[in-house]
Formats: sequence, C-alpha cells, structure tokens
Amino acid sequence: STFAYSQLSAKRTASGAEIIATVKNTSSREGDEVVQLYFAGGPQEDAPVRSLRGFQRIHLKAGESRAVKFTVSADDVPKDKVEISVGGGQPVGSTPHVSGSL
Repeated sequence: STFAYSQLSAKRTASGAEIIATVKNTSSREGDEVVQLYFAGGPQEDAPVRSLRGFQRIHLKAGESRAVKFTVSADDVPKDKVEISVGGGQPVGSTPHVSGSL
C-alpha cells in the first residue's frame, strides 16, 4: 500500500501540544501504516537532527483517509519554535510526510 499525508495542524495547549495530520491510503488495496511524529533538533550544538516524539499504527482501506492525532506533554515540547514532521518515517528522500512548525 502507498500513503499520502496532508492537512497538518499543530498548536500549543496548556498541557503541551496537539498535532493532527490526515493520512490517506492512495493504493487500491488496504494496508497498515506506522504514522510517525518528529521534532527537529534544538539550538544546542550537539542536538540531534530530529527526534521521534510519537507514533501510531493504523489500518486503512483502499482510498480511506483518517486524521491522526498526537498529544505531546509540556515537558517534551521545546519552548522555542520547532519544525515538525508527520509521515511514514524520517522526513528524508521520498518518504511521504507533511511538515510544519509549532
């Protein structure tokens, strides 16, 4: 199966952050996808390039779309603006994903 990502919404809340993205099965058969949330590294010189902050395994029928929601605690949300990505893996190369900032 193949999947596409769209409609990224990210907002800070009193308890941390809420990130929502839409995942669509773009193939002609049903399949599973592991939806992954990444935050870009921090301002420190030795900060990682990106870090995994959440993941969910979902099952979609052919052509089906679903909004996937991640809730991140305040302890795990950087105080400064951060680049985020939701997709089927790390946001490199041809890995399907959608990016934005929080």
